[in-house]
Amino acid sequence: MIDVLVIGGGNAALCAALMAREAGASVMLLEAAPKAWRGGNSQHTRNLRCMHDAPQDVLVDAYPEEEYWQDLLKVTGGLTNEKLARIAIRASSSCRDWMRSHGVHFQPPLSGALHVARTNAFFMGGGKALVNAYFRSAERLGVQVRYNAQVNDIELQGGRFVAAHLPAREVEGRQLPAERIEAKTCVLAAGGFESNREWLREAWGQNARGEWPSDNFLIRGTRFNTGILLKRMGELGADIIGDPTQAHMVAIDARAPLYDGGICTRIDCVSLGVVVNRDGERFYDEGEDFWPKRYAIWGRLVAGQPGQQAYSIIDQQAIGRFMPPVFPGTTANSLTELAHKLGLPEAQFCQTIEAFNNACQVGTFDHTALDDCHTTGLAPAKTHWARPLVKPPFYAYPLKPGVTFTYLGLATDESAAVHFAGKPSPNLFVAGEMMAGNVLGKGYTAGIGMAIGTAFGRIAGVQAAASAGFVDNQEARHAAV
Repeated sequence: MIDVLVIGGGNAALCAALMAREAGASVMLLEAAPKAWRGGNSQHTRNLRCMHDAPQDVLVDAYPEEEYWQDLLKVTGGLTNEKLARIAIRASSSCRDWMRSHGVHFQPPLSGALHVARTNAFFMGGGKALVNAYFRSAERLGVQVRYNAQVNDIELQGGRFVAAHLPAREVEGRQLPAERIEAKTCVLAAGGFESNREWLREAWGQNARGEWPSDNFLIRGTRFNTGILLKRMGELGADIIGDPTQAHMVAIDARAPLYDGGICTRIDCVSLGVVVNRDGERFYDEGEDFWPKRYAIWGRLVAGQPGQQAYSIIDQQAIGRFMPPVFPGTTANSLTELAHKLGLPEAQFCQTIEAFNNACQVGTFDHTALDDCHTTGLAPAKTHWARPLVKPPFYAYPLKPGVTFTYLGLATDESAAVHFAGKPSPNLFVAGEMMAGNVLGKGYTAGIGMAIGTAFGRIAGVQAAASAGFVDNQEARHAAV
């Protein structure tokens, strides 16, 4: 019998598989995707938010625990489990050497990656290189990896894992039979439900305008995160945490593909101009905070607008200050022409921009700091980086909500155990998106998802190995954290 079964193929699952194997356990990893699409949402990531008290290799200055915690507290509005959050924060300070031992390489932040040279360590080659390195290491260590293996049911006895079930399925023209896979212990790391269109529709419902907002959502990540296992665990009595409408949701290019657009679909110039909805009206403070702390609120903001559509508007002054989008913007030499090209009501659009321009109190513009350029007498205000949009050509980028991952998940504790009626399972653990809602009740800050997945993936792996009899539980916890 297998010692540890890991269900999932992203960062958290791979960390769990590697740690369990290093502890001496036999490990099988089941990845729902085919090999070409392996890695879950982790293949689209690019960095890890890291605590550090002094400069470290690719990180400058210091980013101490308390500042990290305050950043997380701010974006979540207090909807976080401090104990679990601090576990992830502390683990982020010491995991990079272990990551390097499995082939992961880091690089300094690229130009255009604003404000993160101090807080985030970037993966050389991005998330795809990271998951490829982990898979190579796992296979080298003897982890059995199976692709096209989406688990649709879990067999339990009194909160104890017994077996996982794979349905009959067709793979590359071959019909495979249903399977039952037993293991001594199991780690669930199969992602959220962001690619389940029906579940998104059920969660978001219909708004007052008669729209079904989620019908207009794009999915930044993998199409294989359908939440089948998450829903089944709820049906089996596992404790669930989180709001099904809360997610890492970014305002992305409306022209992006439905799935797997990844990081390159993001529009990073929101804070450098204004954002209007299809009625030509602003609806939120574009300069509230640095973009890595606030970019993930904009998907939800756009989701609340008519048609779940908005436009980021800048002028020539902003060019060169942000990561250029993949698709070119709509350009015009006048605001009237731009409104016409976008199909926006010209009078309202021009009035909105004129009101903004007149309200700007320009001091010393500095997009690397919370500067003193702000608006007065305008609602909503723009509290930083407010400069009149007066220098043509003008640019517009269409926005739609882009869901990265959902926050509804399984309740857990510092051992990463799945809970049933408040009691931890002795041999079933959870990591990654399936438990991120314990730390992320809402909001996001760049790189925190990888910090959570790495910390609790490693904890889940050693705890699963311990449950299978390979290491002492206390030793396992210390090894991971």
